[in-house]
Amino acid sequence: MNKHDIEIPFEKQRSRRYRLFEILPGAITWSVLILPFVISFFNPRITVAFIIGYLLLWFIKSIGLNIRALQGYKLMREHQKLDWRQLLKEIEAGEIDCDAQIRRPKWHSANLKRLMANPVPYKPSQLIHAIIVATYNESRAVLEPTIQSVLDSDYDMRDVILVIAYEGRDGAQSEKTSLELIEEYGGRFRHAMAVKHPFSNNEVRGKGGNITYAGRKLEDYLETQKTDPLRVIVTTLDADNRPHSKYLSALSYIYAVSPDPLHKSFQPIPMYTNNIWDAPAPMRVIATGNSFWNIILSLRPNMLRNFSSHAQSMASLIDTDYWSVRTIVEDGHQFWRTYFRYDGNHEVYPIYLPIYQDAVLNKGYLKTLKAQFIQIRRWAWGASDVAYVADKGFFTDNKVPRIDLLCKFARLLEGHITWAVAPPLIAFSSFVPALISPKDYSAVQLPVIASRIETVALVGVFATLFISLKTLPPKPARYKTHRNLFMIIQWVYLPVTTVLYNSMAAIYSQTRLMFGKYLDNFDVTEKAVKTDDKVARSKE
Repeated sequence: MNKHDIEIPFEKQRSRRYRLFEILPGAITWSVLILPFVISFFNPRITVAFIIGYLLLWFIKSIGLNIRALQGYKLMREHQKLDWRQLLKEIEAGEIDCDAQIRRPKWHSANLKRLMANPVPYKPSQLIHAIIVATYNESRAVLEPTIQSVLDSDYDMRDVILVIAYEGRDGAQSEKTSLELIEEYGGRFRHAMAVKHPFSNNEVRGKGGNITYAGRKLEDYLETQKTDPLRVIVTTLDADNRPHSKYLSALSYIYAVSPDPLHKSFQPIPMYTNNIWDAPAPMRVIATGNSFWNIILSLRPNMLRNFSSHAQSMASLIDTDYWSVRTIVEDGHQFWRTYFRYDGNHEVYPIYLPIYQDAVLNKGYLKTLKAQFIQIRRWAWGASDVAYVADKGFFTDNKVPRIDLLCKFARLLEGHITWAVAPPLIAFSSFVPALISPKDYSAVQLPVIASRIETVALVGVFATLFISLKTLPPKPARYKTHRNLFMIIQWVYLPVTTVLYNSMAAIYSQTRLMFGKYLDNFDVTEKAVKTDDKVARSKE
């Protein structure tokens, strides 16, 4: 497909068929939630068998997820210890430097042998990084540490371009801060610029339009420098995102050894730990759970998609006309845009290094609770991609392999339905048969059986607890030792946060999509990083 065929249709352009697929996720979700009640009226034992089978399936699945999480954490720690700069030097030279006493993973030697037989377009020294930082009225106290984290990278800033993409709408309150930061830090980069995004009526109010406009300005600059876009790797960051010091080196390595970088995206691991000590306990549980899930996804390439901070070659961004300006979930949607633009020849490579982000923290406890729901609701709006994938994949001319398309579509649909229905089914479905048929023995015994299965499954929480404690940043001096205890006790909130936030946000988004009540405004999530004398706020 060409880049004009991969756009999401405007609301008025959506056919009945397109609307049918928008309704599909919510229709299946509500059917699954209602089904135990309906079947219990006719034959409660069928419901009992279904629920036990479902719980056992999730018990087995939880074991696999916890194993994956521990494997992913171990891999992430190993990659943090690698000397990526030395590995890059050896890729550049085409041979191992025997004088350098460093740990070399087995895949490094394999990459060297493969590159000798099949050279790639550009060597590491020829690559340029562009960092686009999207901001919406954030203060200097939020933006400056993000820029500083890039400068603290073990990478030559003469090969890094900084772009601060700030909004022109709502008063452009970030303009002064953005210009000041470029003035102060710009000279330490290869090039730096602040780009003001003028809002258009053809765009949703969201991040996609902002970074797309900045991307086009970056393209103009590269043209003046006669720089091949395939040499340029673009990473998008939110204002509160702080990449690991070795992220740029690791990204350069993976890009340099990739046989076909044009058709690849690169995904680091988002970790919500910047202000984790300051966030309320429910938000800490949700943030840690999200970090936990991102670690798991890094080991599941068949399910890995662009999320939050991600990277892609400038050449492929130009080919896809950058990010969509018509959806509030431009990150995950970018995978599908690229997938269809290249007729299925696209995949996401994991970068096993963290991008540190903020947990949700607003001005008050109740506002924080609301802000957390809004954030997850926005993520859950990714269910809108079901209709997009069906339309572009099955009803638009393309050369995407059918089996691959069917598998990806099934995973997309199943993932959003599971997101919505799994928590309430696990938590409450065992009580339904007894509620409707209190005299049926199997129905009465089901809650006891379910409780025992769920009790054993709780062992998996220890894996989450282990990772959460190991990934915590140092405790701020303003907190006493007993704060460590709260970091353990907080996990009693897990069942509540899973149902009230993850599940309800997904149900809410899918239900709105069913009735055509579109989320066409990127509701920013206000976050904060406390210090001993002030609170810095960000909006994401």
